[in-house]
Amino acid sequence: MDSEKTVLCAASKYEQKYYLSQDFEGLPDNVKKELKIMCVLFTEDIGGILTLEFDENGTLNLVTEAYEDDLLYDEIGSVLKIKQLREDKKELFQSLEMYYKVLCELI
Repeated sequence: MDSEKTVLCAASKYEQKYYLSQDFEGLPDNVKKELKIMCVLFTEDIGGILTLEFDENGTLNLVTEAYEDDLLYDEIGSVLKIKQLREDKKELFQSLEMYYKVLCELI
């Protein structure tokens, strides 16, 4: 695993794709399903690309980006939606951070 940032999952409106890192295939199916739904709905609503990644301290960050010429990307909406997700999915994100820290100790 990368010592700086480790990608958990990502979704892209541009490619209509969802990605879950192989490092996290051991997550329970219901968690993987919840992550997929959350990411895909985010990109369908806001546009762009959403990436969930762990930093070197094990903190889960939600990172969104868009192509420079993407006029449909909702930059203000992305900030508000991430804030809402952090609040609504607080327990999930805390559990994922704990899972990641344990996983890193095992590797």
